[in-house]
Amino acid sequence: MKHRLASQHYWQSTQGLRKALLILCFSGAPFFPVVEHINATVYVTTTVDQQKKEVKGTIYDETNAPVAGATIVVKSSTRGCITDIDGKFSISVNVGDELLVSFLGYQTENVKITTNNDYTVHLKPKVDELDEVTVVAFAKQKKESVISSVTTVKPSELKVPSSNLTTALAGRMSGVIAYQTSGEPGKDDASFFIRGVTTFGYAASPLILIDNVELTTADLARLNVDDIASFSIMKDATATALYGARGANGVILVTTKEGKEGKATVNIRIENSVSTPVRTIETADPITYMQLHNEAVKTRNPLGVLPYSQSKIDNTIKNLNPYAFPSVDWYDEMFNKYTMNQRVTANISGGGNVARYYIAASFFNDNGVLNVDKQNNFNSNISLKKYSVRSNININLTKTTEAIIRVNGSFDDYRGPIDGGDALYNKVMKTSPVLFPMTYPNVREYTENTHLMFGNYGEGTYINPYADMVKGYKDYSRTSIVAQGELKQNLDFITKGLNIRGLISTTRYVYSDVSRFYNPYYYALGAYNQQENTYSLTLLNPDGGTEYLNYTEGAKDVTTTNYMEIAANYNRDFHTHGVSGMLVFTRRTQQNSNAGDLQKSLPYKNQGLSGRFTYSYDKRYFAEFNFGYNGSERFADNERYGFFPSFGLGYLMSNEKFWKPLENTVNKLKWKFTYGLVGNDAIGDVNDRFFYLSNVNMNDGGKGQDFGTNWGNHINGISVSRYANEFITWEKAKKMNIGFELGLFNKLEIQADLFYEKRNSILMTREYIPSTMGLSAAVRANVGAASGKGFDLSADYSHSINKDFWVSGRANFTYATSKYEKVEEPDYVGAGTPWRSKVGQNLSQSWGLIAERLFVDEADIANSPTQNFGDRVMAGDIKYKDINNDGQITEADKVPIGYPTTPEITYGFGLSTGYKNWDLSVFFQGNARTSFWIDPKKISPFIDTDDDKNTLSSNALLSVIANDYWSEANRNIYAFWPRLANEVIANNTQNSTWWMQDGSFIRLKSLELGYTLPESWTRKVRLGNVRIYLSGTNLLTFSKFKLWDPEMSGNGLGYPIQRVYNIGLNVNF
Repeated sequence: MKHRLASQHYWQSTQGLRKALLILCFSGAPFFPVVEHINATVYVTTTVDQQKKEVKGTIYDETNAPVAGATIVVKSSTRGCITDIDGKFSISVNVGDELLVSFLGYQTENVKITTNNDYTVHLKPKVDELDEVTVVAFAKQKKESVISSVTTVKPSELKVPSSNLTTALAGRMSGVIAYQTSGEPGKDDASFFIRGVTTFGYAASPLILIDNVELTTADLARLNVDDIASFSIMKDATATALYGARGANGVILVTTKEGKEGKATVNIRIENSVSTPVRTIETADPITYMQLHNEAVKTRNPLGVLPYSQSKIDNTIKNLNPYAFPSVDWYDEMFNKYTMNQRVTANISGGGNVARYYIAASFFNDNGVLNVDKQNNFNSNISLKKYSVRSNININLTKTTEAIIRVNGSFDDYRGPIDGGDALYNKVMKTSPVLFPMTYPNVREYTENTHLMFGNYGEGTYINPYADMVKGYKDYSRTSIVAQGELKQNLDFITKGLNIRGLISTTRYVYSDVSRFYNPYYYALGAYNQQENTYSLTLLNPDGGTEYLNYTEGAKDVTTTNYMEIAANYNRDFHTHGVSGMLVFTRRTQQNSNAGDLQKSLPYKNQGLSGRFTYSYDKRYFAEFNFGYNGSERFADNERYGFFPSFGLGYLMSNEKFWKPLENTVNKLKWKFTYGLVGNDAIGDVNDRFFYLSNVNMNDGGKGQDFGTNWGNHINGISVSRYANEFITWEKAKKMNIGFELGLFNKLEIQADLFYEKRNSILMTREYIPSTMGLSAAVRANVGAASGKGFDLSADYSHSINKDFWVSGRANFTYATSKYEKVEEPDYVGAGTPWRSKVGQNLSQSWGLIAERLFVDEADIANSPTQNFGDRVMAGDIKYKDINNDGQITEADKVPIGYPTTPEITYGFGLSTGYKNWDLSVFFQGNARTSFWIDPKKISPFIDTDDDKNTLSSNALLSVIANDYWSEANRNIYAFWPRLANEVIANNTQNSTWWMQDGSFIRLKSLELGYTLPESWTRKVRLGNVRIYLSGTNLLTFSKFKLWDPEMSGNGLGYPIQRVYNIGLNVNF
């Protein structure tokens, strides 16, 4: 046990010190009696009393282990003693005395002295405050009195073998919609929203607070789970009102651990994991690629020149010469099957009555799956090293004054390819497997070359993804340091229940990157001598390549954020009445050093006054009123401040007397209702600082004018990117929540909430501004409206079958949908095309054509509505439905198709069980009612889809296309891919139901098996708890979509989401 003395030697070696300290304590005041008797285990200060008797006893902890060093003091007296190594004590007392038994980290026990002479005392650990309360805005509330919609999750449930905390959020908490679209280290943050999205603004994500300080998603991603004390999601108006405009989209509130009274405890966790892609895209073999490329030319133009001769195809089949007839599997050549990652965390905590401390540090090492050529003298594979340190110190300055100092820093050191992992995966899909090899060998006349000879074609402007991967590397450093000081003052000496506190915080964020690279030398095949099996090469860029590193500096961002918070809180019970009140003033200032714009370089400021007032009667009836009075610098004086009130009512029915017969079956039933108004100033565009000021460029080169003799004079012009509008104001949302909390059999707890939200005054661009007004910038106003609704549900089950066997379970379900209520758009209803209107549709709804099938033949085309998207339509191309029956397919035929791109349903369920020293946990997570669209242009084989005019590409051929496409020989009108082509066919790349995919999935998100070593083993090496575990994430995925991981949706060609196998060791002592 943590408190147990390690050996008799320790006990004896400290005995003298303890004697001296105890004598000093008991003789420090002039009115203390003198010490009359001292022995090895008992220190008694007493006066002569004939009624005294000697009693003895033993002190045990919650595991029935003896407690050495516990203090026993006679109440209202100075007499006392200390237990020996076996937890035993003896003391002289009177019948009727009370003994106070205490030990650091445990609750004090009272023992009444009777006629017995032998006593046994079991100490209980001090109850974690967070087990009895819920962390709410700026404070804590007793769980029974919370009527806001707040979801909490145990930090242990967020422990996954990942260095990114946001990847563990999906399905873990009701009300949170989350999904991840990339697995690249450093770019694998999940997107998450609370109860969906109901705003058109640039900021739809929730406010993230770590120890009451606003931080970013990146900071949350880097937070060490072992440092978390509580993790709460605040969802309704009463829960978020105190945060004002910052909490309009919900709040994620995280508090970190603090030290506890007791001896120092150390926790160390070490993990090593194997990471591999969940699913990789399958491409066709090079022979099929050439054959179908020829077919793509011939099927569109029978007289077209075929790109590959039969001899090239035959020689490639024979593998005659891999450099003359290349056959490159770019995926296998560039990417490894797996990579190894490591994570180490450590923390130490403890303290006494005056000071407590929690100190932690962590190191995460994440690597990419890029396969780098060993000929390079540098490694451009992704390597992201994350370091973090944290120090939380609590100091009791007086019995009523507490000071808290929190300092934490996170530091990222990154090295990787210049373009990043996502870009390289995309470039592989844009590269032909038969046009050129990755590199040519430095042989024969090229033996003296000191550079890699990269393959290319034509003029050397084709994408060679391997050259782009190994030609250089990018380093970036990211530093985030947060320092805060908090002072709490209990004012019970003025009136009971009153306290005040103040908090100041400063955050420094620094980012910088630099790229070092050389320009590759590109070679192309010149001539090939088949008889001698030799070839010659042509250097395509003799003046473009370099054999030395170039240097390019990237972004340099420095951001300083200062925050101040002052709060006064009153909380008191008067018999059956409970009242509380709180007022909070906050002020936040942020300044960006390299903003790039005059207005954006000015400090960002936000301040507000908030309050909460609650009343409870007999722990059955609860009422709450909250308000936020907030100011925003973005609005003119007349709109600068907004008042946003909310209220809530609660009824704990299970505390009624008539409920007593049911309490063993339904141990808890609470009803909740909240309603309120919230404001949001994160509207429009992030670049809009001050809506009431114009943004004018007085020296715009794009608006310049030449004049004078021979037009030899030039002066730049003036441009306006925003007009002043002093009437732009807050986006306002009315939120309502109805819910209940139900406890069954003291084992199952269910929470359910129905919610509705109506947002008004959403900023939009006006559509009906005639050009005759001469305006050069868009005009915007608060004219939009949207609503959202849904419900979320959570269920927690816990049951101990016996002392060796336990089981627990958790399930969460969230349904959140939204719709446009009012939108600035043309009168589609009046025009006879109501399906084009956004009103009534989800905010992430997509519009597209309804694809019926592929055209059968020319007669089918002739008898169908005209489809003129710039190309000649042929048999095997996509046929669309004419919605408005005007005889042609146009934009007017696009209708809402599929589900929203943001999942409307997120759910998760899991089970944990343990038997003796073994434990097993499993968790499933899924999304539903969501659609995504394959981008047909990106996966169109053989064509150039690179957007850079200076480079060329030749798209790869997916296996799914090669196996299922329309052809003259296979006129399948429901084939996956329409008629092949060697150019973009605009008719077939329209957004339509043909490319629509079901984004629903369910996956085995995590699985963990652990074994805790027997205490009899660990005690021998002076350890407390040692646990070894095996775990994994993303182990199984069930989905209708098979091309790539469905959670990546439209980013399927990027860096894949990873499957992780992990082994870990957790040691406490």
